[in-house]
Amino acid sequence: MRRRQFLAAGTVGLAGCVAVPDADDSPSEAPSSEELLREAIETRVGLRSLEARRTMTMETPAETGERTDRIVQEPPGKQRLEVLSSDDPDTPPGTVSVRSLSTTWEYYPDEGMVAKRHHPNRVVADRTRLVLEDLLEGYDLEYVGGTGDGDDEGQSEDDALDTVDGRPAHRIDATPATAEIERSIDLLVGETIYRIPLEETPVEDLEDVTVSRAIWIDDEHRYPVKECNAVRNADGEVLHRVTVTYEDLAIDAGLEPGTFAYEPPADAEVVEIGTEPEGVFDSVAAAEAATPYDLPDPDVPDPYALDRVTVVDKGEEFGTTTTLWYVDPERTERDLFLAVREQRRFDADVLEETDLEFEGNPVYRRDGRIESLFWDCGDLNYELSIPAGPETEEDSLSEIAPSVGCS
Repeated sequence: MRRRQFLAAGTVGLAGCVAVPDADDSPSEAPSSEELLREAIETRVGLRSLEARRTMTMETPAETGERTDRIVQEPPGKQRLEVLSSDDPDTPPGTVSVRSLSTTWEYYPDEGMVAKRHHPNRVVADRTRLVLEDLLEGYDLEYVGGTGDGDDEGQSEDDALDTVDGRPAHRIDATPATAEIERSIDLLVGETIYRIPLEETPVEDLEDVTVSRAIWIDDEHRYPVKECNAVRNADGEVLHRVTVTYEDLAIDAGLEPGTFAYEPPADAEVVEIGTEPEGVFDSVAAAEAATPYDLPDPDVPDPYALDRVTVVDKGEEFGTTTTLWYVDPERTERDLFLAVREQRRFDADVLEETDLEFEGNPVYRRDGRIESLFWDCGDLNYELSIPAGPETEEDSLSEIAPSVGCS
């Protein structure tokens, strides 16, 4: 709809991310940074629901801006976000975003407008898990802070900084393993992308700019509850800083029915974007009644099971696309899907040809964040995909594909 950005407002001095706690305040047997991040990944993988009040503060030497949201999640596909307070005129208080697997509703109160965006075949990536894995693999880590006793009363200011919302937390400092400055940072607690305004950075050479990150892991849940990202010049002066904090955090506490349903205000204009699916079905047989072709029944490995089937009619030019989605109940962020299309959506010249072929049609592989196989079968073509990860067996797709073939 329009580019969203967090605008600074007001003028305050830059506060530091946190003071380094005294050695006496740290636990006698502090966990390693790597251990904490691995435990945070395990917590995220097993997470069923999350509720929190999230505050984001962006600072420069001249000004600051702040925004507070209420955020509710059922990872990886469902999220409800309500802006409670904001200095950003593009996201005023009352702004609402409600996302499910197939639809996102966005309410802009200043415009009296609701955007309903259809995305029935969106690949859902668990951004938080991916950022945790990136920190573990692509950053130099240093364990800085242990846990306090959770009681701010009587503590010095420095001691109190080692808690987040009154909860004991471990602090990890993370430095990118490469000196190359990226223009954007995937926020861990913010669950969004922070674009560093390097074009506004008053330095002659970007090689003189450094980026530092600090992450706080809640001691009880082993879950990230705060982070601070700072851009500094060669003299160590902070040029830009973003700090994000969770408060009133509730994990797996159960959600109210209808949390991810949305009813637009009666006086709001509703604008629809994207193609609304012909249907989202819970079985192949039910979906087949809405498609102009027969559907395959692939042999997927345990514990994957069919979650849903989406049917999207894109008109005479692009035809009907049917996507069969399979989910591991213990790792719901790892969708395996098979797309059946009447319009070819891959370029064989940029893909790797495999040893597989079906009825004389070669099968091509794509590697990356999503591992995929593609092949043609006359009037239909197929895509078999799964998000890449340490659990992905290199040959797992090749074992599933023959059960589809040119059926």
